[in-house]
Amino acid sequence: MRAGALLPGAALTLALAGCATAGPDYAPPETAAANAPSARGAFVSARDSAFANAPLPDRWWHLYDDPRLDALIGQALAANADLRAADANLRRADAVVREAAGQRALSTTASADAAVERDYSADSGGTNLPGVGTYGLGLTVSYPLDLSGKLRRAIEASEAGRDAVEAARDAVRISVAAATARAYASVCAANYQIATVEQVITLQQETLEATQRLQKGGRGTAFDVSRARTAVETSRANLPALLAARRNGLYLLATLLGRPPAEYPRDVESCSTLPRLATPMPVGDGAALIRRRPDIRQAERTIAADTARIGVAMADLYPQVSIGGGLASSGQVADIGSSHSFGFSLGPLLSWSFPNRPVVKARIAAAGAQTDADVARFDSAVLEALRGTETALETYARGRERAEALRRAAASAQVSADQAGKLFHFGRSDFLSLLSAQGALAAAQVNYAAAQSELVNQQIAVFLALGGGWQ
Repeated sequence: MRAGALLPGAALTLALAGCATAGPDYAPPETAAANAPSARGAFVSARDSAFANAPLPDRWWHLYDDPRLDALIGQALAANADLRAADANLRRADAVVREAAGQRALSTTASADAAVERDYSADSGGTNLPGVGTYGLGLTVSYPLDLSGKLRRAIEASEAGRDAVEAARDAVRISVAAATARAYASVCAANYQIATVEQVITLQQETLEATQRLQKGGRGTAFDVSRARTAVETSRANLPALLAARRNGLYLLATLLGRPPAEYPRDVESCSTLPRLATPMPVGDGAALIRRRPDIRQAERTIAADTARIGVAMADLYPQVSIGGGLASSGQVADIGSSHSFGFSLGPLLSWSFPNRPVVKARIAAAGAQTDADVARFDSAVLEALRGTETALETYARGRERAEALRRAAASAQVSADQAGKLFHFGRSDFLSLLSAQGALAAAQVNYAAAQSELVNQQIAVFLALGGGWQ
């Protein structure tokens, strides 16, 4: 990737031939981590039944089949402040490309001046003679021949830089879509968990009231009542944090939609159904991931831009040649239009800073080192993307197993609680056994609800790692 210096005698040959461009032509690094067969194959953690080796759709959130989620992400992609800034950065990069391309266009310079001259010399007798009006008009035109390819390399660099900025914009799109889905899911999950806790509280409240009736009838004690009330209040203590999580999710959702927190979408506040996937998650393979991830594309385009800048630096070793002409008219105002007041020039223009070759060579070396760093960062981006994806897949697969185990535990706890209630009702078990069974049921139901909520967050983490959400 590093460019070698040309022989000093080749400079004039290159300038005259006009058939070469300074610096190396860009090609993706052949030894990059992205080309390793293991990097482009199937994901190790995608062997679980939760996943399918199928292409990831551009709008992965459509897999949830939730119109409200689709609408929210659409609004966020249209109004999010971070995304508007990314779009502005892309427009700026487009302008930089046009500026670089404009350096190859024909350039013109027009000039004009006028003056009044008086002779105050001693030969004039010290008299104040009338002034003589003079003028000067000029028009020059030049066109760069770009024999060394400096301007071509500058355009290549700006175009690749523009592509890198576009990839950065796409990365923001992915983040905004994922953050919006997470905020929406957090509100639904909070309501789902609130409903679960309230069901537990209802059961425990019924037990408390029954215990109070037994106490009044002489079959229960104040100790039994206090223990039943403790269970109710312990479960009720879970509600404030869930209520705060719901409200915070709504505030975050408003911010992502480009609104003040007070203008959060009211229709989401009552959402209590978790987003669910009807089919296994499509994840594709490593090759598709490398092509799709914007951060990888941004790193690769940065290599291309900095490779072109090597050519920009190397072009300073050679003469910069342009062809130009000029038309001028000057003299006394009275002679305007006369043939002897006009002048014309046409020919090549040459500039060459040959005494500064050590400086130019230092710039070439710096540019080459920059591309070496870019290649290393490209490898890092690829490896990190693969690691992050494998981690997200593994976390989700094991999360499903945990949620299923908690579901079974909740079902078993329900049976135990029902049995304890019947035994206590017929006097074959003490009140402590009933409270213990109900406490286990409450913990199992709350844990299962939390695991179900976390599964949605883990799904979104997988989609985020896969890099979907842009076209």
